[in-house]
Amino acid sequence: MTRKQRRMTIIGGSLAVLALAAALVLNALRDSIVFFSTPTMVAEKHVEPGRRFRLGGLVQPGSLQRGDNLAVTFEVADGNAKLPVAYKGILPDLFREGQGVVAEGALDANGVFKADTVLAKHDETYMPKDVADALKKQGHWKDDYGGKPSDSGTPAATTAQGNPQGAMR
Repeated sequence: MTRKQRRMTIIGGSLAVLALAAALVLNALRDSIVFFSTPTMVAEKHVEPGRRFRLGGLVQPGSLQRGDNLAVTFEVADGNAKLPVAYKGILPDLFREGQGVVAEGALDANGVFKADTVLAKHDETYMPKDVADALKKQGHWKDDYGGKPSDSGTPAATTAQGNPQGAMR
C-alpha cells in the first residue's frame, strides 16, 4: 500500500467513525430536540406513565382549580386535545388562564400530567427592534405588534440628529 493510499484510508476511516458518532448522538437526542410536546403530540405518541417530558400549550379558561397546600389543577390545550395537569407549588406571576405555559413532569397511571415545574410564557407581542424594522420594510407589519401606546401620548424628544435626548452614542 502506498503512502497516499494509507493516508486516504485513515481519512476515510476517521470520517466513517465521526459519521457513526454523530448518528448515535442524534438518535439518542431525537425525542429531546423538541422543546416541549403538545397535548396532541402526547396523545399521538402514547407516552407511557412515568416518562419525563415537557408539556406546552394554553391554560384552558375555567379549568384552574386551587386546592390545599398550594395544590393546583388545570388543563393544558393546543386546540385539538386537552391534558389535565396537577402541580403543587407556587405558580409563576405570569401564570393565568388563556396564557401559554410549559410544564415539566410525567404522566401518572390515570393520564394526569404531574408537573414538578411550571413556566409561564410571556406575551408573544414582544419583538426586537431590528425584527420589527425588517417587518416594516417588507410590508408585513401589523398595528397590533406595537403593543400599548406610551402613557404621555407624545413622542419622546429627539435631538437635531434624530437621536433621543440623553442617548449614548
